[in-house]
Amino acid sequence: MTTPADAAMLNPVELFMTADWVVKVVMAGLAAASIWSWAVIIDKAARFSTLNRQADAFERAVGSGRSLEDIAAQAGPEPAHALPRMLVIALGEWREARARGALNEHQSDLLMARIDRGLDSLIARESQRIENGLGVLSVVATASPFIGLFGTVWGIMNAFGRIAAAGNTNLTTVAPAIAEALFATAIGLAAAIPAYIAYNKFSIDAGKFTGRLESFADDLQAAVARRLGAPSAPAPAPTPQPERRGF
Repeated sequence: MTTPADAAMLNPVELFMTADWVVKVVMAGLAAASIWSWAVIIDKAARFSTLNRQADAFERAVGSGRSLEDIAAQAGPEPAHALPRMLVIALGEWREARARGALNEHQSDLLMARIDRGLDSLIARESQRIENGLGVLSVVATASPFIGLFGTVWGIMNAFGRIAAAGNTNLTTVAPAIAEALFATAIGLAAAIPAYIAYNKFSIDAGKFTGRLESFADDLQAAVARRLGAPSAPAPAPTPQPERRGF
């Protein structure tokens, strides 16, 4: 049966209020880190859900048989999502090159190189953007247990000092002091475990999304290469030359 003294000992507020000031700082810092990591987790979960949903809709539009020009026009000149931006970049380079006239082999190679650089640059920026915030989760996941352990060690040292000063080793005297110290480790683990799980999950999601962008970039370059290989007009028939007669 739980006594009132036991309930008070397990009360987080009581444990925090009766702890040493160093342990209080550790607990408050870990609580702030946990709140920060949860804010990142919620933000990343919402962002990845939105990005994948928009990517699914765009890929369905591309696979519907509509022309790429129609899909790019519907997306607008500056789409928010990376996939339609990649399409706009590739078609923009294609139209600019075609506006100069027919392309020879060298000009076609230069066009493909420009498209490749533009798509690679966009993928790199997008990968960096979707990975923003993962560093916070990594730091919280790796540092929180050690910070909590520091608070526990400090709290136990302080508790032993108080027990020695009181000259009483009764369990009712020892238990509350030890509970205060161990509470710091509990907060550290509570902050680290969700951050560690979320960091690994979102890192995998970021890698999958980057791979999705790279796959679409390859498909775009293949589509442009097919356009470059297709003749824009039938070759003219040879003109018959008049027969020459000797004098």
